[in-house]
Amino acid sequence: MVDVSQHELVPEHTVLDEDLLEEVLTEYNIDRTDLPKIKRNDSALPDEAEPGDVIKIVRNSRTTDQAVVYRLVVE
Repeated sequence: MVDVSQHELVPEHTVLDEDLLEEVLTEYNIDRTDLPKIKRNDSALPDEAEPGDVIKIVRNSRTTDQAVVYRLVVE
């Protein structure tokens, strides 16, 4: 079976720790539930991701070199 999360076109997905999460939420003046959602069964998610965790996704970008987005893991 192929591990899709290791494919070269899948951006880096990491679980954000609570300290960094608080900084992000404060910076954008939002709550955790205001973040876009990602389903727990998404094959790009790290194995340790649980519902309620926030995932940091780093994508390549033509204009800014790297684009960082955040997603809330849901069932």
